[in-house]
Amino acid sequence: MTSDDELPEIPVVCDDCDTRTAVPFSEVEDAVARHNDQLHDGEPGAQVDPDVLDQLNDLVAKDMGLLD
Repeated sequence: MTSDDELPEIPVVCDDCDTRTAVPFSEVEDAVARHNDQLHDGEPGAQVDPDVLDQLNDLVAKDMGLLD
């Protein structure tokens, strides 16, 4: 099993606030939800950087054999 110390930080962006940060992989979901709740009344604003999300999706699909 991989520890949190070995997992990369994930870039999170909010175009509405013009902000960018990196958070530990295990905290991404909570960090995005917290940002959106506190600053955007729960509406979408912050998200995982779309370019990174596309790369992660490709890696997962490849790992699952969906691209074969």
